[in-house]
Amino acid sequence: MTARAADRARYDRATAALDAPFALVDLDAFDANAEDLLRRAQGKPVRVASKSVRCRALLERVLARDGFQGIMSFTLAESLWLARSGFDDVLLAYPSADRAGYAELASDPKAAAAVTVMVDDVAQLDLIDAAREGGREVIRVCLELDTSLQLLGGRVRVGARRSPLHSPAQLAELARSVARRPGFRLVGIMAYEGHVAGVGDALAGRPLRSRAIRLMQAAARRELAERRGAAVRAVRAVAPELEFVNGGGTGSVQYTAAEDAVTEIAAGSGLYVPRLFDNYTSFRGRPAALFALPVVRRPGVGVVTVLGGGYPASGAAGRDRLPEPYLPEGLRYDPQEGAGEVQTPLLGSPADDLLIGDKVWFRHAKAGELCERFDVLHLLEGDTVTATVPTYRGEGHTFL
Repeated sequence: MTARAADRARYDRATAALDAPFALVDLDAFDANAEDLLRRAQGKPVRVASKSVRCRALLERVLARDGFQGIMSFTLAESLWLARSGFDDVLLAYPSADRAGYAELASDPKAAAAVTVMVDDVAQLDLIDAAREGGREVIRVCLELDTSLQLLGGRVRVGARRSPLHSPAQLAELARSVARRPGFRLVGIMAYEGHVAGVGDALAGRPLRSRAIRLMQAAARRELAERRGAAVRAVRAVAPELEFVNGGGTGSVQYTAAEDAVTEIAAGSGLYVPRLFDNYTSFRGRPAALFALPVVRRPGVGVVTVLGGGYPASGAAGRDRLPEPYLPEGLRYDPQEGAGEVQTPLLGSPADDLLIGDKVWFRHAKAGELCERFDVLHLLEGDTVTATVPTYRGEGHTFL
């Protein structure tokens, strides 16, 4: 029996009393992945990206481990909710235009002390000031440095289009604007190198493209390490009390941690290890988050149909954004239909061994987005489901 077949038998035994569809987190794999992130972080604290977890119980579980510190959130409403829930170190990773949220933040001392907001433009400071509605709390601010690799005078760009602040001088100029402005305190810098952390460099069956990605990423790491260090020095000259410099992501933890300028690492997807993180040479994780769909039809030889399944991940549309039929091994989508909203046909010889009511196990392409589909996660330890906990959705929150 292969390791994957053994996992399937374990999952089926543990969930025999549960009717699919449902989502499962294997805590043994989750904890092992957490330890691997800490190992790669080389002693620097890891800030957990809530976007990739979306379950308060699991955020609490990982933050109880030595080495994990703070949350990186994805909306202001989520940040405020987490602060009200007792999380006292929340870095909002994206700028917001939530005026009601800023009014609450500016009027709540506990939230203002716990939440740091992201800024890359003076206009965002203007929006916050206009939204205060009399609130006088000082707003904690983090500046985001654009990490993209720019070549040929900027005519070639590799990396996500995030902050407009690319040079150390641009970051320092905005730092001076924050320092001059009453009601704000500059406490951090963030620089997320998504073209390294979020792009696999070992694509199955594509050796030339994989080598090109590795060469690009090596060049990007060298360029960014130098520029990030210069940017941090420039900002510290303006704000010597800077509390943190955040960088990295699941796919680049060990590289970013090696930079002296970086004080903490961000990671989240590495806890669940969705299918998009199978293609890395720098680490190997254990799939921890899965969902099960029931077989409801057997249309013919070599085909079964499961209920639901059309759960594509965000990003540029493509086959890599679809969930992966994972267990039993050997199932694949019908190219005429793909993953359907209500039903999904699956092809392959393993279909002939599946009966009506049997479970097919899938892995989602991107980590926390799975939780937008399910109200609860069943938590597996060994051979037993030991708890069932709500996702954000299960607590009545869909922040985006």
